[in-house]
Amino acid sequence: METNAINATPEPLKTVTRRELFLGFLRVGLSGFGGVLPWARRMLVEQKGWLTEKEFTEALSLGQIVPGPNIVNLSVMVGARFQGVPGAVLAFGGLMLAPLVIVLSLGALYELYGGIDLVRRAISGVAAVAAGLVIATGIKMAIAQPRGFWPVFMAAVAFVCVGWLRWPLIAVLLGLAPIGIAAAWKFRP
Repeated sequence: METNAINATPEPLKTVTRRELFLGFLRVGLSGFGGVLPWARRMLVEQKGWLTEKEFTEALSLGQIVPGPNIVNLSVMVGARFQGVPGAVLAFGGLMLAPLVIVLSLGALYELYGGIDLVRRAISGVAAVAAGLVIATGIKMAIAQPRGFWPVFMAAVAFVCVGWLRWPLIAVLLGLAPIGIAAAWKFRP
């Protein structure tokens, strides 16, 4: 049993096998390149129910702070949560296996056909689709978040500092994190 840190009540972990972890993340890895976060959220929250919306957001937030790609960090955390170190390795392996094989194959094909104008235009179209998926996932995650002055204010300040003023992300995080933590503590429900 795991203790839920928010309300300190025991909460049983769902049973997820090592095979399910590997195959689930293999499917996510096969779903896209450079933009599999929407597929991971869909699998983990909507289809399998392995994580709640809140747990997904918290794990993703932690995955963004620690070094490495967000989705890789998320796969390792989810695998470790349900099956320890072997689960972390299997979730990571499932996520990375198919893209590795596909990217190596596509790299060989691009070497042969990358100069063709139609190929370049197709790659630009795929990039636009990936951007749309990431935006849609961000909107779904934002809808599930609590509304209030401080969360909206902190998001707006972070957007202005990083997106508009082009300040370094780590500096903005170091500056805003204490303010956000203090506001969340002071104005908690």
